[in-house]
Amino acid sequence: MINASILYSLAIILTSISFIKDRKKTKDALLKSWIMFCNIFPEILTIMFFVGLSLSLLTPTIVSSIIGEQSGVKGIILSTLIGSVGLIPSFVVFPLGETLVQNGAGLPQVALLMSTFMSVGVITLPMEQKFFGRSFAYARNASGLLMSLIFAYIIWLVMV
Repeated sequence: MINASILYSLAIILTSISFIKDRKKTKDALLKSWIMFCNIFPEILTIMFFVGLSLSLLTPTIVSSIIGEQSGVKGIILSTLIGSVGLIPSFVVFPLGETLVQNGAGLPQVALLMSTFMSVGVITLPMEQKFFGRSFAYARNASGLLMSLIFAYIIWLVMV
């Protein structure tokens, strides 16, 4: 597995090479990435706050009863509904999934939750409709939901 220090070192080395090749383009790229980071930071901070708050309030017993291995279809439905609410980036979803599994959540339920978090977005649907059109937005969300359900079923077949 790649260590974080290796990735940071690689990023610094490649940024340095880019800076040597073309200072202006590198400065522009770094400025654009900083602006993007500043724009997305409040949303990420909010998500991390709610995830942290949820994990501190939800005991392993509660998590296990809601989306645990014994929750069955109820857990699948709850995972689908919760995960479909908003699009959450993978770097937040994967640690959340690991924590849920460690706290007794079932693998198919967590797989479905994580998959729908990243591929279905009911909250972002109006914005998608505005930019991509109604039919595309609904088709993308429906296909994301269908693929998430198929993925959870495969996980259930293989892992349980």
